[in-house]
Amino acid sequence: MHNRIEQTRINQLISTYGPDELPRLSMDFGDYLSLLWRIDRHAAEPLKVKYYRRCALALAAGLGLKGRSIFRLVEVTPPGELYKQLPNAPYRGTNRLIDANDRKTAIAQLIVLRADVLRIGTYQDQWPVSWPGSGIVDTELRERVFAILFTALQGQFSSFGRLLLVVDIVLSDLLLGIQPAKEIKVHQLITDYGYPDPADSKVRWEYYSSE
Repeated sequence: MHNRIEQTRINQLISTYGPDELPRLSMDFGDYLSLLWRIDRHAAEPLKVKYYRRCALALAAGLGLKGRSIFRLVEVTPPGELYKQLPNAPYRGTNRLIDANDRKTAIAQLIVLRADVLRIGTYQDQWPVSWPGSGIVDTELRERVFAILFTALQGQFSSFGRLLLVVDIVLSDLLLGIQPAKEIKVHQLITDYGYPDPADSKVRWEYYSSE
């Protein structure tokens, strides 16, 4: 069993990062990856994209990633394409081209795994196509499958979610290289780097107006 800090960390990584769900722990590169996923998830909602992009750029600046390809990615990549473009980062602004293709392959596999864990963690509105078993015609049987599946899934996710913690360590190494892990508190991001302030009525209106 993992401890309370790990569970809080997992809950943060699958959270909405909205004005009423600010991170409780200091933010790091894993939070950045979750914010990119949120940008992709809300690609059809311009105001949500604006909010999450502002979050991501502020966090990247706070983590010292300005000037890195992983920072420019948010500025130039259309919403919905960020996770698809992450595996190409080894070819952009790096002097480690000798192993770039291997890193691209590894990043692509890990990003898919990370996205799947996030979908499972927020499965109510993130399941990519339809509920498993949705094609069952018999109503009673279909509802029984749903009840068993999602009860079990929800109960197991606290352990399954630990994959995020491991995947993020590896992705940090592959995308950023070996460097001291950095983290920053959200209030410092708001004060010094332009992270959306949840007390700002305009921020709140823009975030919730499309709901």
